[in-house]
Amino acid sequence: MTETHATIPPGAPVFPPGRYGRRREPGRRRPLLAWLLTAALVAGMTLVAAQLYTRYGDPTYDPEVITYTDVTDTGMRVDFRVTVPSGGSAVCLLRARSRDGAEVGKEEVTVTARPGERHLTARHRIATTGRPFVGEVLRCRAAG
Repeated sequence: MTETHATIPPGAPVFPPGRYGRRREPGRRRPLLAWLLTAALVAGMTLVAAQLYTRYGDPTYDPEVITYTDVTDTGMRVDFRVTVPSGGSAVCLLRARSRDGAEVGKEEVTVTARPGERHLTARHRIATTGRPFVGEVLRCRAAG
């Protein structure tokens, strides 16, 4: 295709024909490739979300700290409540922190509900490396 004054917009530079090579044609679009890449990305994100949900997001196991008492330089007692499926058991991660927020103790505790029981109360003493200030239940998950 040769350029004429009708095909060149006003103010655009005019180059001699054949001097600077041929003009590029507009690139061919590849919508199939874009759709495949999008589908692969969505599938990958779905797998990651499912793994994270099973590891951290199970709403069935809901822990709640009732109180923490018997604070000494070597430990504290944490009383907590966990909601589990009827007759199920849970593994809960307890943590003790010092006044400055540093972690001074961490333990996993297994609690088991009786048949027909969903809300169970547990008590555990956490051994610490320094004087604890606060006791927490970080998370609970299904045992086993």
